[in-house]
Amino acid sequence: MHSLFEDYAPAQAFETIVLGHVLEHVDDPVNILRIASAWLTPTGRILAAVPNARSLHRQAAVIMGLLAFEEELNGADHHHGHRRVYNPETLRRDFREAGLEIEVFGGYWLKPVSNGQIERDWTEEMLTAFMTLGERYPDIAGEIYVVARRRS
Repeated sequence: MHSLFEDYAPAQAFETIVLGHVLEHVDDPVNILRIASAWLTPTGRILAAVPNARSLHRQAAVIMGLLAFEEELNGADHHHGHRRVYNPETLRRDFREAGLEIEVFGGYWLKPVSNGQIERDWTEEMLTAFMTLGERYPDIAGEIYVVARRRS
């Protein structure tokens, strides 16, 4: 698919739609969710993952004075084209406003330090451990996700 969501007309309905790191980039994420939900089969699901504003590393950035508040867009956010940084409540809110019912909320990847430090210094065991910790503590994980369906 090489199209804007707003211009795409699928030939068939989908059982699963994955919006991996999409919603933080678009002008109107609620509209995108409404559009995508119209493409679902009656039993279909939307899976969406986004960066988490409440992640451990963003909280540390606020304490260190690198961010004024957790949802502030920093240089890396602007570089990647982010228009917003979600927290668990704002992600849930957008799904509700789009008429979707969240079945699963979770997180992954507890990120205590910068990407450069991780790439330079971390072992495979450390990567696995911090991925598991993100799953255990989704509210402070680096990434949060939902699985949702259309409301009955």
